[in-house]
Amino acid sequence: MPRGGAVAIRHMAPSKTTRKNVKAKSVQKSQSKAVPFLLEIGTEELPSAVIPQALEDLANLGQRLFADSRLEYESLRTVGTPRRLALLVKGVQPQQASLTQEILGPPVSAAFDASGQPTKAALGFAKSQGVPVDRLRMKDTPKGAYMAVETHQRGQSAKRVITEALPQILSKLAFPKAMRWNASRVKFGRPIRWVVALFGDQPLRIEFAGIHSGAMTKGHRFYRAKGKKPGQAFPLTTANNYIEAMKRLGVLVDPEERRSLITQQVSALAKAAKGQVDPLYRDELIETAVFGVEYPHAILGTFQKEFLAVPKPVLISSMKEHQGFFSLITKDGGLLPKFIAVTNMPWGNTSLMTKGNERVLAARLSDAQYFFTEDSKRPLHERVPALEGVLLHHKLGTVRQKVDRVGYLVGWMAEQIGGKDLDEMCRRAALLAKADLTTGMVGEFPTLQGVMGEEYARHDGESPAVCRAIGEQYFPRFPDDQLPKELPGVLLAVADRCDSIVAFFAAGMSPSGSEDPLGLRRAAYGLVRILAETPLRLNVTSVVDQALRILDGQGGKVRGTPQTGSDVVAFILDRLRFYGRQHLGLREDIMEAVIHVPNSIVCDMADLVARMQALEAMVPQPDFDPLMIGFKRAHRIVEKEQWTNAQALPEQFVHESERRLFQALGVMQQQVRDSVNDRNYGKALYSLLELKSPIDEFFGAVMVNDLNPQTRANRLSLLKATDDLFLTVADLSCLQSASG
Repeated sequence: MPRGGAVAIRHMAPSKTTRKNVKAKSVQKSQSKAVPFLLEIGTEELPSAVIPQALEDLANLGQRLFADSRLEYESLRTVGTPRRLALLVKGVQPQQASLTQEILGPPVSAAFDASGQPTKAALGFAKSQGVPVDRLRMKDTPKGAYMAVETHQRGQSAKRVITEALPQILSKLAFPKAMRWNASRVKFGRPIRWVVALFGDQPLRIEFAGIHSGAMTKGHRFYRAKGKKPGQAFPLTTANNYIEAMKRLGVLVDPEERRSLITQQVSALAKAAKGQVDPLYRDELIETAVFGVEYPHAILGTFQKEFLAVPKPVLISSMKEHQGFFSLITKDGGLLPKFIAVTNMPWGNTSLMTKGNERVLAARLSDAQYFFTEDSKRPLHERVPALEGVLLHHKLGTVRQKVDRVGYLVGWMAEQIGGKDLDEMCRRAALLAKADLTTGMVGEFPTLQGVMGEEYARHDGESPAVCRAIGEQYFPRFPDDQLPKELPGVLLAVADRCDSIVAFFAAGMSPSGSEDPLGLRRAAYGLVRILAETPLRLNVTSVVDQALRILDGQGGKVRGTPQTGSDVVAFILDRLRFYGRQHLGLREDIMEAVIHVPNSIVCDMADLVARMQALEAMVPQPDFDPLMIGFKRAHRIVEKEQWTNAQALPEQFVHESERRLFQALGVMQQQVRDSVNDRNYGKALYSLLELKSPIDEFFGAVMVNDLNPQTRANRLSLLKATDDLFLTVADLSCLQSASG
């Protein structure tokens, strides 16, 4: 403490405030009238796929701006179209809240010397806070007495705060692919053409990317107001009623309003055409249309019936990929020679627009028809040798080499679970599976891989099972996609994915961080879904080991190691955790309790999922937490002692509690093992509940570390037998819901 009163120190009340924790002590709210705020970023047409994320990012940046700036508001939202991203904030307080902060400095012991004079630490702290040293006060904290200072920051006008922060918001908006277009060197999704920033009815003046903000906006590119030219700028007089103001300029800025209108228009046109929209791509096409237009106008068109001779998937993909058209089908699933297009032109000659879209589509369908006709002249099996010229990866050789590996692997799996017929079907499907990569159709429409293989195989007279397996090999293509339905397709899909994962891991190309350019995480997730949701029971460890042997047997440059197999299995189990989290809603510790059970030989996805779900259902039971306390104690002792002998000798028991636990184990071991063999893990866990009392009684009555070495060893063996029995279901020591 200072002497002689060189600096007057006022004692402050104890607080949890720490040196690194600057805590707001009081916030003064403005009682002035709230004001709306608008930010509109006008651009060249943005790709529809990037707009939803851009709007989400803009909303997050806006929320952060107002929170960091101590500006209160009622609501915040974003809206947008291909030509504009807008941030709308209602009820902004016109004045930033004032703030009083208490900031801790050095300890009192370091702030003054023996004579009571402030040290360099105290002087430096006062200087950093812009106050004289006599403004410092002493503050008692749980860590001792510190010097502190109260600072008062008067709130500035919201208009000034927002104006200063806006360029930062704009600079933080990121896009998957950005571009520069002028001397400012600013990067954005597309060139910025105007910026509107209004606080109430007052324009905020900023400069970004060489553009000066103001109140001038632009309506629909083709909207012609009375006495105005198309595309001419219009002034916005207030941040209020922005959505309604843009409607008068031919723009529906609210995506949900456009979505509702598109849905209504498409449904009405489908009904008028006596059909329905094909559900396969319906939602995807609506999403694309919502963010592809500023004012939607759906039109109904037709195409020549002769094109219906081309396979349905080809026609649907041609309409979707190139034009974004909706396909129409009958009630029984047949394709109608009609389509629906969503245009960005609610004005003008609808008949002319329809004819234009029909003409463009006819050209596309003619191309598809040509590809199908030409491709069909050459059977798939004749195309297989051409795969030697298709490079899979420079480290792994050609697609033909992959076809050979998948054929061997799927044949091996078929032999494990079926007879000769299944083996032959699977090998034939594997041989032809990638042949469609050499066709003109797949070259034009890459998304039709597998789909066209099935069509061409059917055209060539291959068996229905082989055709369907070729078509199902890529299922699931995305997380919620359909799964293969028939066994040959299931086996081919599993073999294809396992080969890809094993081969790239062996080549040292496993995913790192968030990067996954080879799609291995997607492949592993699809593998998990197939094995968890279909009747196929397969040991992943054995399949991975076999895939490694096949890879090594090809004699290529890439060879696997024993570590490769364990790394691949661990990678697939990580995707199982993701599946459990996202799809089943399982707790992390429950999944870990099942996966953590040591078993390097068997890895059955369906079995692991069944254990997880049984454990998830059991954990809330009132008797389960007390059981885990006893088990964890036994498990820790066995683990600490590294005890491996589970053969307890009854003649060496000293206390009745030992006999009771031994007898209970004898009864429960048979019950639990029978339940596990039947894969009834819920029943097995209920059987384990019967061990709670014997375990508690054992620990309450005896000391495991008895002075007699023989007694001690026998008790450890008894606990090891208990531990092993629990581990036949799961490792409950991983669960976090119980203490002890």
